[in-house]
Amino acid sequence: MRNKVLIVIYTFIFLSFWNISASQTYQIYDGDTINLVDENNMKQGHWIYFGNMKNIPGYDPDQKVEEGSFNNNRKSGAWTKYFADESTKSVIEYMNNRPNGAYTIYYENGVIQEQGIWKNNRNIGTFVRKYPNGQVQQAFSFSDGGKRKGVQKYFFPNGQEQIVGEWNEGKEDGPITEYYPNGDIKSVKVFNGGQMDTAQTKNYEPKNEIKVVVEDNIDDSKSAPIIDENDIVLGGPETVKKTPNGAQPKLFDGNGPGTLYNKNRHLSQKGNFKNGKLMDGKWYRYDVNGLLVSIEIYKNGKYIGEAQIDE
Repeated sequence: MRNKVLIVIYTFIFLSFWNISASQTYQIYDGDTINLVDENNMKQGHWIYFGNMKNIPGYDPDQKVEEGSFNNNRKSGAWTKYFADESTKSVIEYMNNRPNGAYTIYYENGVIQEQGIWKNNRNIGTFVRKYPNGQVQQAFSFSDGGKRKGVQKYFFPNGQEQIVGEWNEGKEDGPITEYYPNGDIKSVKVFNGGQMDTAQTKNYEPKNEIKVVVEDNIDDSKSAPIIDENDIVLGGPETVKKTPNGAQPKLFDGNGPGTLYNKNRHLSQKGNFKNGKLMDGKWYRYDVNGLLVSIEIYKNGKYIGEAQIDE
């Protein structure tokens, strides 16, 4: 009887120890421990999400999608996302599971697309957005409260200034000068606290001939976007919310006609897709305030130009 009691006690101790050990899971990658889940089911340390964990079209099962660190199940520090060709898509600083700090977003050709500082759900400090050719498209300055302040500049793809003026507390303040692509002044509009003084507005004809260069606009270094796991996909009459675990019915597999909306329910991509990549259609681009800033046109998976934005 005593032996049976001891066996039961020893078995209980062994099972308890095994449960504690087994409740911690992790992977070994290039000799390093990654993807640790502790005994409290919390993600800790360095994590790498692979294609087979994210269910995003275009990625191989063992291909990196994003990586960074967790602290008690919350993203912390720099997180890096990758394109399907393994080039860097973005590097974003996180604090307590939210973007907080410096961030850089890239085009697939390696050129910086957008760079700034994100804090309390808004941009602060300097902000730069570029064209795929590397030329600056927008150069802004934000206050600590997230409102545009100081000199703000817009540029043409050739590097020529397009709009230059001062903003104060997020509103135009003072003269705002608009230019033609050749550098000639197009207009000067005077603002006071966001209100335009029409009496002081002046419009000008170009002094010099504006040459229109007809050339092949296809940028072979710039590929169309690939469906992200958070995109909402409309395939015909059905609507599917793409989820990381892929648990929902696969009504749209990233092939054929489709319409995508971003998290703010704004139209994001529309056209024909192949393996999750926009082949023929339009990509709608928005700024941090949700305003439409450009409509990029793609043909055969390559950028060919921009469509006019209707007011």
